[in-house]
Amino acid sequence: MQPRIGKSRLVALISLALSFGGTVHAEEMPVLIEEAFDEPTLIGWAATDPEAWKLEEIDGNRVLHQFQQSDVQTPVRSPFNRCLLRGVSVGDFQLDVDLQSTARDYPHRSLCLFFGYQDPAHFYYVHLGQRTDDHANQIFIVNDAPRVKISTKTTPGTPWDNEWHHARIKRDVTTGSIEVFFDDMATPVMTATDKTFTWGEVGLGSFDDTGRFDNLMLRGHRAD
Repeated sequence: MQPRIGKSRLVALISLALSFGGTVHAEEMPVLIEEAFDEPTLIGWAATDPEAWKLEEIDGNRVLHQFQQSDVQTPVRSPFNRCLLRGVSVGDFQLDVDLQSTARDYPHRSLCLFFGYQDPAHFYYVHLGQRTDDHANQIFIVNDAPRVKISTKTTPGTPWDNEWHHARIKRDVTTGSIEVFFDDMATPVMTATDKTFTWGEVGLGSFDDTGRFDNLMLRGHRAD
């Protein structure tokens, strides 16, 4: 694994990047959560299956690892592996996180980021899949029915390897704008416009793969 930027320096770089604005003016939104997963226990997070997640130390750095499949039934067709940041519901927000795929190399190799989460049958998620199709590498809505893509723009696929990458989601509930970034924080790799859910929690996970997460920063406005 290639050396990664130190956590304190990474937070500083993210804060600098935020000052350049975007659809959501993130520099005007307060930092709600900075999570480096340094504590010995996972506090404030809730997984669909806690047995599928663990805090793991790699080269002296603690990360969150979804290392096996969750044993859980979803009410509609949607990702099985979810770990949600509980008690922090946001409207407008910007979510930044480091992530590493630990799955085998195949067309649907992927990780997911969740937002607008209200309950197991109502939320959005970003599927960062290695090869794009109607069920991969898209922005999806789960609205009391199997997931449906809502992307208006995507790419041929997410270039997964075994290294760490950086992802970002920007959400503006007034316009309905959703922007997703991967490594390049200047140009979104996916976009969508949808106003179905204007508030909700955020989370990490995968559909049916595995991966590690670190250095999460959530900026935004809390929703009542």
